[in-house]
Amino acid sequence: MTSSGSAVESAVASAAERPGGPPAVAGTERFEVVVVGGGQAGLSVGYHLARRGLRFVILDAHARIGDAWRTRWDSLRLFTPARFDGLAGMPFPAPAHAFPTKDAMADYLEAYAARFALPVRTGVAVDRLSRSGGRFVLAAGARRFEAEQVVVAMSDWQRPRLPPFAPELDPGIVQLHSSAYRNPAQLRAGGVLVVGAGNSGAEIALDVAPAHRTWLSGRATGHLPFRIDGPVARLLLRPLFRGVFHRLLTVDTPVGRRARPKLLAHGMPLIRVRPRDLAAAAVERVPRTVGVRDGRPVLADGRALEVANVVWCTGFHPGFAWIDLPVLEGTRPVQERGVATGEPGLYFVGLAFLAAASSSMIHGVERDAAFVADRIASRAGARAG
Repeated sequence: MTSSGSAVESAVASAAERPGGPPAVAGTERFEVVVVGGGQAGLSVGYHLARRGLRFVILDAHARIGDAWRTRWDSLRLFTPARFDGLAGMPFPAPAHAFPTKDAMADYLEAYAARFALPVRTGVAVDRLSRSGGRFVLAAGARRFEAEQVVVAMSDWQRPRLPPFAPELDPGIVQLHSSAYRNPAQLRAGGVLVVGAGNSGAEIALDVAPAHRTWLSGRATGHLPFRIDGPVARLLLRPLFRGVFHRLLTVDTPVGRRARPKLLAHGMPLIRVRPRDLAAAAVERVPRTVGVRDGRPVLADGRALEVANVVWCTGFHPGFAWIDLPVLEGTRPVQERGVATGEPGLYFVGLAFLAAASSSMIHGVERDAAFVADRIASRAGARAG
């Protein structure tokens, strides 16, 4: 065990021994901080809170730490090499230039929580966040938690988004959202229309193309001009991830502020898949899918495709409707670098472009978590004073 690991474990144990004060309602548990979400964002926040000696708990809806990764499609690998995939205090256990599988990432997060004895409670789905008597109140079914401060450590991608015409498709067509797609065995014999030409859509199209005629529908998002697993990438990925995404494209730079709305609206360019890869796999690129005619999906050029399957890679709704506080503008929280505007003591980590283009990457999440933990510790110290 490293000295860093020992220090964090001691901090967690010390914090757990301090009382949180008598509960206001029978059965209510009180903490200085409650972190909602036990993925890489929540665990990273927990690591930094532990180092600062705060009494906290991490609540996660999944049955097991890392399940948010385990439930994604089977062939998924990270877009960043292992050298960029470790959280503070524990490097990712893989060769520096390897691209971990989604299951390897899930196992790493589970090991990380165990290594630092982070107080994660799994199977606890928070369904309401409100205030009462100057404290935050979190309801999770019949369970109730109170806290001085709360971190919502969840990504923007929570609830699958489907076009309103999806129910009009012929009931014989298999429909899956990317969040439910695992492998080609879920599909019927016949053609597959993948709707959404971002990274998820391109990778799933390549996954199904060997066994199905495949169409990929949507606007081209651009792509990296080199292969991320090639020799050139070993020279370029560090300046790209650490320099461009982490330091140049931030909320503190003019170029970052200009790029932020576009990246939030349209996402990243294709990272691993290139147009020539799709062409080599006989994936046919077609325009956007705009409706349904006679039960078949219709493209923007008027064609109706005869397909047996549709995979919707059409994104997600943020899914923050359970936050019963005036912090949402539309569906997104109003915040500055993760600090909620007008709601002292509430924070967000894990959102896309929270502080930089790297905020949705592992190394970016870690920096955002450290920043928010500093603000939490400062406020806790001020309140104690």
